[in-house]
Amino acid sequence: MSNTTTETEQPPAPDDGAAERLSTAPVESEGPTGIGTFGWARWMWRQLTSMRVALILLFLLSLAAIPGSLIPQYQNGQGQLKVEAWKAQHATVAPVYEKLQLFDVYSSVWFSAIYILLFVSLAGCIVPRTWQFVGVLRSQPPAAPRNLTRMPVHAAWRTDADADRVNAAAHRLLRRRGFRAHLSGGSVAAEKGYLREVGNLLFHLSLFALLGGFAWSSLAAGTGGKLMIEGEGYSNTITQLDDFNGTRFYGSQDLDPFYLKLNGFTSKFQEKGDQIGAARQFTANVEYYAGSDESKLKKSTIEVNHPLEVGGSKVYLIGHGYAPVITVKNGKGDVVYRGAVPFLPQDGNLTSTGVVKVSDYGTGPDGNKTQLGFSGFFLPTAPLSFEGTGPVSLFPGDAAPELVLNAFAGDLGTDSGLPQNVYQLNTRKLTQLTRDGEPAKARLKPGQGWELPDGYGSVTFEGYKQWASFNVTHRPGNSIALAGGVLAILGLIGSLFIQRRRIWVRAVALPGGGTQVELAGLARSESAKIAEELAELAVDLQDDAPASEEDDAPDSAEEGGDGAERSAAAPDAVSDDPEAEASAPAVPADQNSKE
Repeated sequence: MSNTTTETEQPPAPDDGAAERLSTAPVESEGPTGIGTFGWARWMWRQLTSMRVALILLFLLSLAAIPGSLIPQYQNGQGQLKVEAWKAQHATVAPVYEKLQLFDVYSSVWFSAIYILLFVSLAGCIVPRTWQFVGVLRSQPPAAPRNLTRMPVHAAWRTDADADRVNAAAHRLLRRRGFRAHLSGGSVAAEKGYLREVGNLLFHLSLFALLGGFAWSSLAAGTGGKLMIEGEGYSNTITQLDDFNGTRFYGSQDLDPFYLKLNGFTSKFQEKGDQIGAARQFTANVEYYAGSDESKLKKSTIEVNHPLEVGGSKVYLIGHGYAPVITVKNGKGDVVYRGAVPFLPQDGNLTSTGVVKVSDYGTGPDGNKTQLGFSGFFLPTAPLSFEGTGPVSLFPGDAAPELVLNAFAGDLGTDSGLPQNVYQLNTRKLTQLTRDGEPAKARLKPGQGWELPDGYGSVTFEGYKQWASFNVTHRPGNSIALAGGVLAILGLIGSLFIQRRRIWVRAVALPGGGTQVELAGLARSESAKIAEELAELAVDLQDDAPASEEDDAPDSAEEGGDGAERSAAAPDAVSDDPEAEASAPAVPADQNSKE
């Protein structure tokens, strides 16, 4: 079949290069434009809002967040204690880290600078790109190029049908396939795959929302910590929290009012097998009510990664341990101390250390006012002997609990007014009690007592309870960040898998009679999908524009010299009739396809 057509018969069309441009991304400048300060400022703005710089800033933000994961942070739950402990263990580098703000990474100057630059970069990229995309949606698809046979995928044949009828049929078929089609100037221009750019813009907007959610969380979030022993409760106020870290827009006066009580704690560990001692259950059984109405008391459970939500706050379970119940009597037999004391776990088997401070002991055996202090270990499963191992627990469960204590007398320093760590004993003004020239110490099982030397009284290990530590967080930006993350994934999927493509159809009446039909397609990616769509369109168009029976195959040199053509019919639709196969239009394969 012949595809020759005179230039006078072709309608005017825009430049081919303009038709091939399918992206709405702004064109990046390769250097500063203009003269002087304004030109450099404009060039720097274009560089900042380019995709390349945005990706660099996103990578830098990921790197900047690494220290926040490896080094204790002030704003985390129980962060102050962890930071101070880390500083004590790394005294050499701690001052350097302090100057670099590595203990407060997410509020540091350098992290905020990267964050703000990334915000500006995304905003400068999204706004013009969105405006350009809106312009594309409001305009018609680009008109057909002058020479359709120069397109990577094209087809052509002759038909006896009227040219206007063929163009109208092509317009109808393309619209039926979901293309935005426009019939004008004796040709049809159609475009499809706009959701690709929608997905691209959605990804950028979602990333902006994701960063905005994190920023709002940093500015309007608060975190408090509370350790409770079984049977204890507290009101969510600054005076009853163990620690609190607020932000610029969330202070102690903004705490959500509620009451929470720990009724009991259930812990289970694997007792045999390769994973003996592994945790299997941590459940805090609590009761609570929001506000100040006690009649709305509810019961619930808090488990790891399953927080309790009260008002705008979430209560997370973050720790667990044992609290020995200890009774101390003075030399006269009066009870001077009784209570459960939380001991802090030091290893996976919950070998726990703790102190007991008896500030109101009264008068000692020498007639002077004195105070007692005890330090030691609580072992949930104690060994038969400490020889070779020391006081360590063999199992995290309470299979054989024991309490190991050392006793001190003197001044605890609690009356000085200076703050003290409740889990540490300052022995600077204390003297360790001795017996027979050796430090006095005892190893007690539940129910056992210990007579202190020199008439200081006695200590009884009554039993033990369990404690749980909770992290009370208020982070209003988490839902925004989560929604942004989900939408960013959906947008990325759309931008990767949806193909932006264009198809042109031109039917022109020939001087000697008949009509020349030309089809061409263009896609952004190297895919055979555009060739398949063009082949299907050519087959469907045969109902309105059947190929002439005397039409011969085109010369490959006249059609661009590619020499690669195939039948427009699908492989499973090939007819057994040789005449039908001869009349089918020829559709060259995608030149970039490897098939």
